[in-house]
This record gives sequence, structure tokens and C-alpha cells, in this order.
Amino acid sequence: MIKHLLLFIAFISCTNAFSQYNNNPGSNHGNKFEQLGTILSDPNMYRSASGAPGPAYWQQRADYDIKAELDEKNLRLNGVETITYYNNSPDPLRYLWVQLDENQHKASSDNKLTESSKMTEQMSYRDIAEIINPENDLGVKIARVTDDNGTALPYTINNTMMRIDLPSILQPGQKYKLKINWSYNIADRMADGGRGGYEYFKADDNYLFTITQWFPRMAVYSDYQGWQNKQFEGRGEFALAFGNYKVSMTVPADHIVGATGECQNYAQVLSPTEFKRWTAAQYAKTPVEIINLSEVKSALGKKSSAKKTWIYTAENVRDFALVSSRRLVWDAMATHIDGKKIMAMSYYGPEAYPLYNKYSTKVVAHTLKEYSKYTIPYPYPVAISVEAANGMEYPMICFNYGRAEEDGTYSEAIKYGMIGVIIHEVGHNFFPMIVNSDERQWSWMDEGLNTFCQYLTEQAWDNNYPSQRGPAHKIIDYMKMPKDQLEPIMTNSENIINFGPNAYAKPATALNILRETVMGRQLFDHAFKEYAKRWAFKHPTPADLFRTMEDASAVDLDWFWRGWFFGTDPVDIVLNDVRHYQMNDMNALSKQNEDKKAYDKAQYNISRERNRKEGIKFAIEQDTSLQDYYNKFNRFEISKSADQDFKKYLNSLTSDERKLYESKKNFYELVFSNKGGLVMPIIIEWTFNDGTKELDRIPAYIWRKDENNVTKVFAKDKQVVSIQIDPYRETADIDESNNAWPRKSQPSRFELFKR
Repeated sequence: MIKHLLLFIAFISCTNAFSQYNNNPGSNHGNKFEQLGTILSDPNMYRSASGAPGPAYWQQRADYDIKAELDEKNLRLNGVETITYYNNSPDPLRYLWVQLDENQHKASSDNKLTESSKMTEQMSYRDIAEIINPENDLGVKIARVTDDNGTALPYTINNTMMRIDLPSILQPGQKYKLKINWSYNIADRMADGGRGGYEYFKADDNYLFTITQWFPRMAVYSDYQGWQNKQFEGRGEFALAFGNYKVSMTVPADHIVGATGECQNYAQVLSPTEFKRWTAAQYAKTPVEIINLSEVKSALGKKSSAKKTWIYTAENVRDFALVSSRRLVWDAMATHIDGKKIMAMSYYGPEAYPLYNKYSTKVVAHTLKEYSKYTIPYPYPVAISVEAANGMEYPMICFNYGRAEEDGTYSEAIKYGMIGVIIHEVGHNFFPMIVNSDERQWSWMDEGLNTFCQYLTEQAWDNNYPSQRGPAHKIIDYMKMPKDQLEPIMTNSENIINFGPNAYAKPATALNILRETVMGRQLFDHAFKEYAKRWAFKHPTPADLFRTMEDASAVDLDWFWRGWFFGTDPVDIVLNDVRHYQMNDMNALSKQNEDKKAYDKAQYNISRERNRKEGIKFAIEQDTSLQDYYNKFNRFEISKSADQDFKKYLNSLTSDERKLYESKKNFYELVFSNKGGLVMPIIIEWTFNDGTKELDRIPAYIWRKDENNVTKVFAKDKQVVSIQIDPYRETADIDESNNAWPRKSQPSRFELFKR
């Protein structure tokens, strides 16, 4: 059938309006579609080739019993902790590594010494003082390290890491107890930076303490790298072992403390009225103010000299953080996920009240529900949002921004920025607090995955939510930057130059493209949920994510990981050429009409047209003897034999051939080039002469035999008047001007001036 009809395909028209892009013709086509192979770590008994934990998977555990006191007058924190460390690995351990993140504030810390600096025309006192005399009294001061019996243990501090040498080898399956006494001067977070510290409010002479990364914490010992002892430089956040916590925090008696886990002594630290409100909040469907604004304002003018100790416990968490201040409104309500009650709560100062009282706790509840849909049901009993003029996350508690103007009004940007940061930081409970990736190595594994889920959650909050990360076209400006200013997503956290686009926006965009364009929502959502289930409360690596997404979907994605995560090429697919063909119907009458049209077109010119209109008397009209057979014959007359040949041809067709013959199909040959280098699906929108549209989606594998140029023919019932590539802007194509046929005209200089 095909062979029979192809003899009569006729070339109708050709449009060569576009320049060709000739990439290296000698390239080894198919490189972009080779399997990742040795780029990924080999599967083993600990991590399987499917992306799931292997049959011999293990991870360490560290339990903490911490007693600490916040000295508000001297801005100091003193503490003692007992760590019970479980060696679940197959390896004997001679020493343990502990993280001392507060040492990042020391003047001699590596992160300060390795940061570049320069002089400017205007510099603050602090800027100059740090150059002249950078010494300070910040950083962790270790008083002593002992075993459970009080015997001193030798230790060595290397910047933000401390090695504790054990008196005997800690064998596989054994546990070890050690005790650390420590203290540090709390940093001014607004001046010195960092994840935690204090913020001073001069107007009411009070402090807001955000106590984070504050106690010596066990580093991760894992099957894929041994001790995670990369120094804390300030950007690559942290990786920690899971464990159970009991924390007793002594603070001024008029402070309110919110923390990781559940408070065990609300009845003792809250007033009867406050405790009654807390009890009511357990059943409330809207936030209940346990401490209200008028009570906070009343407390600001008084400072208690008494103390209270708040006791919190948390199970199976990887860290512990808290907020403490007398200037906190506190509200809470219950939300339910899979039948389990979770307390959504917020703590915020008077300046944040107009925004946080209206939105914060409801956003917390919304976030838990949406993330639970795409990952696992939220497993913890509490989720807290604290307004602290920043954005940082810890298990069950996070710190966000969002303050109103003095008159109580706020801008649209602040409102949506606040909602977005609350969603993002609460969402970090899932990545990496539960799916516990190593942030020191791969920021994108928590920031990128979390930003992707944040986008889904923002859109579920409001379909018109102005999300800035997630939609493909939002990453174009970054993708079109010069290659020497870009790094692959797989770059280590501390080495990334464009941190926001690289660790947050690009991986979030890549996942959104996977979901919407490459895999489809059903396959993607199942595979992504499978990854969360497999690695909840475990330590995944990038290979585990990549392999699970393929294993659970039967979609080969190595080409995608290679291009989006290991490379820096942008997407720029060019529609170079369009050719239109139709089948010759073999009808002599049709051929006569086509031939006559072609002949008349070839003979036409402007001189003949004007001669006819002017009524010129031509010589052969004035003297008819000049005319002969060639002036009178019908050059397009249909011969009897031609008509018989057509009927014979028609009768020779099978029923299927006859059906195709009568379909009058239009064939369009499209020529594409991959100018950007990043292979992606080709999405084609056809607009027909009757105004209707049609969409074709061609998988990225069309580039597998030639990564630079491909040609594909499409059969359409109607004639096409225009073609648009990537009409919904879903592939992050950096140059949309070469995506259309006919080419869309560019604005004139006058039009640009008007705009």
C-alpha cells in the first residue's frame, strides 16, 4: 500500500525562510541518551539498583538528653547534654565526630577567612571594625567531655568539627554514652548573620531568641561516605542522625517557648487561663490565641527575675530547635491527616500580627495536607511557624518572615512572600527532616525537591498564586546565562555561585517538567511518593532518587538526569523548515486544473496585465492569418487514454488504499535543530485553516540518533496555516522567536519605543 501510493506523492510547496544550524556533524550521536553508568555509585547490599534501601541497609542513631539555660541578661546559653550513640554499622569505630556549628561565628573560622572582601566608598563601622579587629567572643566553649562515669575523654576541635577519641573500639551493635558540657555567647543574628541567635527590639527593650544549631550534634556516619565531616561554611546546611530527644530549657519565667516536639509540662509553665485555651485549641478548627496581643503588649514593660523550665520531648527527629521570648503571640489549632491529629501553631511578635494572625497557622495546616498527598502522611504531632525575619527550618518548627507596616497594612509582595516562605519552611519537614538527604553535599536534594512541592502547594492555595519557582519559563533567564557562569545542579553546596537558581529553582523546574511534560502526572506522582516512602527516616543519595523514579515508572530518565542535573546546556529547539505535500490523486481533470494554474502563474507578469486593461490590439488579432494551430488548441485537454488510466488505477486500489486515497491527507515535513544542546520533547501546536488547533507531543527520544537535527513528517486532514513549538512554555526554551512558522515578526524600533 505505502509503496504503491508513494510513487505519486507530489511536492506542493516549500518554505526555506529559516537559516540552518549546522552543529558538529562528526559528533558521537547518542551520548545524551547513554545510561549514567559509572556516573552513579554502584548498587550494593546497602542501596539497591532499584533505588530502594538494600537488604543490609543500616544507619546510626543518636539520642539526646539536654539541660540548658538561656541567660537573657548576659546573652549566653549554657548546657550539658548526654548523648547515647548507637553503632548500627558493620564498622568498628575508634572515634566519633561531633558538629559545632556555632563556631562559624568565630573570627578565626574558615568561612570568615575564605570569604572575599573589598573596600567601598561607604562602609559601616561594623564593616571596618571587622577588618581592623575581627576578634570576638563567639563560638562554642567546651568545658569538658566525659564518658557516662565522668571519666574525661580526649577531644580535638577542628573549626566546626570535634573528634572525640574513644577509650576502646565501639564495635558494631554496641552503644556508647558520653556527656558534653558547653556554652556560647549568643550572636546578634541581625548583625552577625547565621541561622540562629537573637534579635533586639530597641523600642520595647526586648529580645527574640531563635536557638538553632546550638548544641554539639553527632555527625552522620553512613555506608556511602563514612563520617560526614565536611566543615560548616554557612551555606551547606547539615546532615544528622535520627534519634529521640528530651530537652529541659530554663528561661526567664515570662518567656514563652516553642520548640521541636511536644511540651511535657504545659500545666506547670502556663497560667490556668493559657492552659485552658491550649486545651480548647486541641479541638478547634480555626486558630485559638493561647497568648493574645494585649497580653504580649502588657508583658513588654515588665521583666521577670524568676525562671521556668520547659520540658520537651521528640521522637525520631534529626535535630532540635526552639524560640524563646516574652514578646510572642501564640495561636494553635488542630488539623487531621489520615485520621491523626496534628497541632498547627504559630508564634509571632506585634509587628507581624496583622499577617500571621490571619494566615500563618492556616498555611501550616494547608502545607501539611498538600505535602502529605505527594509524599507520606505527616508523622509528627506538631508543626510550628515562627516569625523571626528570616527563613530556616528544623523538625516541627521553622522560622519565617512577614511583618506589617506600623499602621498594620502590608503589601501584596509581603503577603505572598510570607505565605510562600511558610509553605517552604514547613515543607522542609518532609525534605530533609524526614527524607534525610545530606545538605552539606547536595543542597538541591532538599531545597529543590522542597521548592517543587512548595509550587504545588502554592497553586493549591490559590490558582492565581504568583509562584516564582516551578513553571518552566521562570528559569529561562538563568538558563541563557553564559556557560562560564553556570554550574551543574550536582555541584557541591559551597561551590555554587548562583545558589538560588541552581539549588532551588532549576531542580524544582526540572521536576515540574518531569511531572507535566516528560512522565505525566500519574506516573510521576506514583514514583515520587514511592521515593518518599522508601527513604522516610533514612539517608538517600541522588542515585537513590534517580533510580527510584525510573524503577517505579518504567520510564528511562538517564538522559534527563544527565542533561538537567549533570549538565549546563539550555533548551533551544528550533523549527527550521516546513514543507507541505499532498498525494497526487491521479485524476486527469485534477491534473488539468493544477497544470493550468501552474502555466497561468508562470506566464503572468505586470506588463501583460496592464496591456489587457489598456485594451491594446495585438498583431495576431489585427491579422488573423498570423494564427495557427498553436494559437487555438487546448493544451490541457484530457485525452481518452488518460481518463481510462485513471479509472484503471482507481479500480486497482484495495479498500484500505481507496480510503487513504479519498482522505485527501496533507503531509507536513518539519525540520528541527537542537541549538541549545539539552534534548527535550518536541511539543507542536497546529493551527488549521478553519481556526481549530491540535497538539502533538514527540518524546525526547526522537533525538537519540542525531542530537543536532531531526526531521519528522505529520499527516493532517486539514491544511495548516501556522505551527507553534512549545505553545504552553513547558520546556524552558530560551529563545521563543525561532519556535513558530511562519516566523512571527519582531517589533519595529518605533513599536519598541512606544512600549
